[in-house]
Amino acid sequence: MNSSMPVSDTLSPWLLPAVSLWKREVVRFLRQRSRVIGALGTPLVFWVLVGSGLRNSVRVPGLPGASGDSNYLQYAFPGTIAMIVLFTAIFSMISVIEDRREGFLQAVIASPVRRSAVVFGKVLGSTTLAVGQSILFLLLAPLVGVPLSVASFVAVLGVLVVMSIGLSGLGLLIAWPMDSTQGFHAVMNLFLLPMWLLSGAFFPASGASRWVGWVMAANPLTYGVAALRHAMYAGIGADGSGLPSTSVSVGITILFAAATLLIATYLVSGNK
Repeated sequence: MNSSMPVSDTLSPWLLPAVSLWKREVVRFLRQRSRVIGALGTPLVFWVLVGSGLRNSVRVPGLPGASGDSNYLQYAFPGTIAMIVLFTAIFSMISVIEDRREGFLQAVIASPVRRSAVVFGKVLGSTTLAVGQSILFLLLAPLVGVPLSVASFVAVLGVLVVMSIGLSGLGLLIAWPMDSTQGFHAVMNLFLLPMWLLSGAFFPASGASRWVGWVMAANPLTYGVAALRHAMYAGIGADGSGLPSTSVSVGITILFAAATLLIATYLVSGNK
């Protein structure tokens, strides 16, 4: 009769704080309209302006693969989605610094809440925001000739979730030791743009110089972007620009997500 009590007693103290932190992240974002507009408007403007400007200058063989070279808007579309995930997932972790300044984070840490629940709640909230905004942008796919079947949409969604978890964990790793939003922005401006530009989102690795190709190969976001392309163009010949294979892309993306979560949990748990 009491056999279920230990499970409930163990789960509730961990799950309830995590869900509460997740809900707090989402509600905070939705109440700030400027963040909602900026999170979608900036990538949209960038994609339209840069993509339109380069669409007749850059040709990527085999993408999407139906009848020859793709135009640049089609090539840049998955990269723009990666940009939304990257910036939303990492910049949402500014809330860690804000919570510390307001005293909320200290109260959470001083409570008997498990540190892993804090990590899970923050990462889940950030992932929800990143995936939600990416799906809204994904609805524009048919406008640039990127057909999405139900199977490819589900595959893209799965990749987006894993990418968002990994990048949210990375954002938490960077934000946790900081006490200044200015310092966070400085690090992000120095770190985020190169990470995105050298991921195959802006240009394929096959056309890069050797040393740039090495940097791209070491960049974990490269494999997330490649996994997005494979999922988005599944069944229509997506591999014409030297992309890593689907299994390698998905595998490294999953390993990156697991590594950032584990390291973030270790960092938060060891911080007194």
